[in-house]
Amino acid sequence: MGVNTKPIRILVVEDEKKLANSIKHQLEQAHYDVDLALDGIVAEQRLQENEYSLVVLDINIPGRSGFEILESLRSHAKEVPVVIISARCKIEDRLKSFQLGSDDYLVKPFDSSELLARISAVLRRSWISHTSKLQADDLVIDVVHRTVNRGNQSIQLSPTEFKLLEFFLRNKNQILTRKRIAEQVWGYTFDTGTNIVDVYISYLRKAVDEQYNKKLIHTIHGEGFILMDK
Repeated sequence: MGVNTKPIRILVVEDEKKLANSIKHQLEQAHYDVDLALDGIVAEQRLQENEYSLVVLDINIPGRSGFEILESLRSHAKEVPVVIISARCKIEDRLKSFQLGSDDYLVKPFDSSELLARISAVLRRSWISHTSKLQADDLVIDVVHRTVNRGNQSIQLSPTEFKLLEFFLRNKNQILTRKRIAEQVWGYTFDTGTNIVDVYISYLRKAVDEQYNKKLIHTIHGEGFILMDK
């Protein structure tokens, strides 16, 4: 698990007892410490009482839904990584989970090896989130040396474009409203009545997406933008 020496404690929130116990067993075999919550009420109690490295969270659970738990976590500024597991496979559910602040989304049924791989990747991203390099797919930026690369190609960005891209990467898989982007990139006094956010996102797309088959930056009509690393 790299240089991180703290015990990795994971909360599994799943109301199907057989599946919950199976996930717990697989995670313990991988040397994680695991707690279970079979409903949303117990899950919230566990989250209030304990510190977790990651949460595996089903959406359709009794008491409080997974979405409600995730929203509560983020509203209290808790940055614990969250991996959603759900039978819901619609893009709307995936987008909602990312909008609320989930770090990954795995559709049931899934192989336990895939869940372990996703958990490992999310934990790795959370541990390096404050280092100099940020990445989505083959796009990598170095915030110290101010460099941007996609694949083997170097990309030149203006200071504002770089700041915008850094903000997207630090919040990848989350829908960002124009207001939030304007506040974080241009400052809280920025006039959101202008179209400058759209203009600079257009510049950014031309630089990092236009020449590539896989597009990273997407418009969510009526809501904002998302940089998807899935």
